Amino acid sequence: MGTGTGRDALAAEVREALQACCARSRTELVGSLADGNADEFSDIDLLWIVPDAEFAACLSGAVAALERVRSVTSVRSDPDFHRSLRRRLLFVRFARVPLFWRLDLDIRCASVAGDPDHDTGNPAARARAGEWSRPASALANAVGAVKAVARGRQEQARGLLDRGFARIGVPDRASGDWGADVARLAWAAVAQDPSLAEPAAEVGALARAYLGSG
Repeated sequence: MGTGTGRDALAAEVREALQACCARSRTELVGSLADGNADEFSDIDLLWIVPDAEFAACLSGAVAALERVRSVTSVRSDPDFHRSLRRRLLFVRFARVPLFWRLDLDIRCASVAGDPDHDTGNPAARARAGEWSRPASALANAVGAVKAVARGRQEQARGLLDRGFARIGVPDRASGDWGADVARLAWAAVAQDPSLAEPAAEVGALARAYLGSG
């Protein structure tokens, strides 16, 4: 099964599971998969539009619905929308799936379905201190940096790495030795949250495969 076919099949299964979770909801494929511009590094971007009255129930049932597709290894909530009353953005990783194929699930109430900027920049919607994991976010930046370098976007990779280090308060920056940079960020995240050791090892393997050993 080819890369695109496997990812497309996973996206289709996820859409079916979410819509079964809430019969009056609907999903839309967005981003590069929807545009037909996806490459082997593209993740899965989905918009899940749910009835306003069922927003809370859909949030609480989302992970169980996704588990019916494949085992979920991690779920992060974007801190910008963590307390929004009508929108959430979840970053989901599945077991036995390439790290590049993260599910970015934008959940919106039907009343704001057509507003991609809803609650963007709204302080009341942001997570409070302790409600999101800075080390996990930094580790996600490390994955993004591997993807950026593999696509030839070195400046984007540099920005991802620098922001990742800053997010966890580590006085380090990208050097341009990309494999070593990614490894340092990954293990700096583990130093602050040892539970990330296993995914950090996966990120290290990814960096070696695409960037060479650091």
